[in-house]
Amino acid sequence: MSDNPVFDRIRDDIGSNDVVLYMKGTPVFPQCGFSAAVVQVLSHLGVKFKGIDILQDPSLRQGVKEFTNWPTIPQLYVKGEFVGGCDIIREMYESGELQQLLKDKGVASSQAA
Repeated sequence: MSDNPVFDRIRDDIGSNDVVLYMKGTPVFPQCGFSAAVVQVLSHLGVKFKGIDILQDPSLRQGVKEFTNWPTIPQLYVKGEFVGGCDIIREMYESGELQQLLKDKGVASSQAA
């Protein structure tokens, strides 16, 4: 589909993990408040996810933005589908939409909608 190795890596990551969060830092040690907020929501819901630190790889940092045509990090994917960044995730969580999405996609969480 593309000759872009970064896009291939992203497709591989989101294809082999149910929930992927491209973030600044790691789930245990987020490097920005927005990444920390999304980690907090996912952790609160008891969702297992793969956190990928874009600060370790500048080409990934730029590539993930180009892949989704979304300018900011963090970026959350569920079952290969881009869901959104921090504000969207927070709003979806507060409205119950995120819990419903996870349930609809068959992602295990401790708080099903």
